[in-house]
Amino acid sequence: MSFTLIFIVILILLFLQTSVKVINEYERAVVLRLGKFLAVKGPGLIILLPIIDKMVKIDLRTVTLDVPPQEVITKDNVSIRVSAVVYYRVLDPEKSFLQVEDYHYATSQLAQTTLRSICGQAELDEVLAEREKLNLKIQEILDAETEPWGVKVSKVEIKEIDLPEEMKRAMAKQAEAERERRAKIISADGEYQASKTLLEAAQIMAQNPITLQLRYLQTLTEIASEKNSTILFPLPIELLKALTNNPK
Repeated sequence: MSFTLIFIVILILLFLQTSVKVINEYERAVVLRLGKFLAVKGPGLIILLPIIDKMVKIDLRTVTLDVPPQEVITKDNVSIRVSAVVYYRVLDPEKSFLQVEDYHYATSQLAQTTLRSICGQAELDEVLAEREKLNLKIQEILDAETEPWGVKVSKVEIKEIDLPEEMKRAMAKQAEAERERRAKIISADGEYQASKTLLEAAQIMAQNPITLQLRYLQTLTEIASEKNSTILFPLPIELLKALTNNPK
């Protein structure tokens, strides 16, 4: 009698182990009965029929997919290596299980080919300066292509762009030449502003001779502030003027 009871308890435990499943909040269970799609169940406690039912869990959380570096030849024939990261999640567990064998692998391969295609259609300057535009274009293409699989691509970011060494040196020289050009322009503009100010000052002094004398006194004051300086005082300007105007 006790052996029969133990056997029944073991059967009950085996039934519970194979039939009762707990699905987390971020998961859904795709249930097949005799090989046919039955339903998407969860979250919470679900009961399966042993042997008859088969369950596959689908994670609904956002997945971060690293796209490995891809060899790309840009529109202007420059060879570069580009890597990216893709953020996606499953919106329809039924499609993600029934319409594609492995939605994660399929999304990864599609992301690689799309990255090569979009970067290959752009010139190097566009790839370097307009990443946001390329990110959006790649995201739109991936989202449209993965929609039949029940997958939603929410964001794509180009991570790294690796340039050939000769291209890096050429860009460094170009940047240096650009900095020198800007420095020369700023210097020339400063010289122009200074000469313009001096011209205005000279015109004011020509119209008002007293300003020249005030400037002369100010210069003497600045020289006198140096204790070790020797100052030679010329004759006053007014005295020289009086002498030159004295009739013979």
